[in-house]
Amino acid sequence: MDGDFRSEFVREPAGLKQHPALVLNADYRPLCYYPLSLWPWQEAVKAVYLDRVDIVAQYDEVVRSPSIEIRIPSVIVLKDFVKPQKRVAFTRFNLFLRDEFCCQYCGAKGDLTFDHVVPRAAGGITSWENVVAACSSCNLRKGSKSLRRAGMSLKKPPRMPGAEQLRNLGRKFPPNHLHESWVDFLYWDAELEA
Repeated sequence: MDGDFRSEFVREPAGLKQHPALVLNADYRPLCYYPLSLWPWQEAVKAVYLDRVDIVAQYDEVVRSPSIEIRIPSVIVLKDFVKPQKRVAFTRFNLFLRDEFCCQYCGAKGDLTFDHVVPRAAGGITSWENVVAACSSCNLRKGSKSLRRAGMSLKKPPRMPGAEQLRNLGRKFPPNHLHESWVDFLYWDAELEA
């Protein structure tokens, strides 16, 4: 019977993804808000076994080996503090996060690409201060023209974001699923209601 359950569980792809663990730094803040710092339950159990994390909250489900039975962790905290990076990598994802996943010309969401404010043809460089998120239609409309020639304006001037600014922006985009045991740790520094 146990063998049947195990093979069924492993064959069912959702079964392996059902119980992710929220990973907190040693200061009890998530390593990352967007994407949310989650580990598959197997990695969380392995980290517990290797004594690299402490369990803060658990699911009701249990996993067993021949010698150990453990409830699947839902929230774990690292024993060693991981220093957050101060420098923000210039990536497409971080650019979209800085611009809150919306076109900086018209405000549309979805179907995003990026645009050089000062076109490369006019000597514009690929940098935080010259690249913005843009929807396809605004990007096509602007083309390689200046903002003035295209008759367009930006919602806000592009700037290099700080690491803390990006972390805070990431909190605006929670994942589709939040386990109830995670909520207290995701918003622990928010102002409490009176």
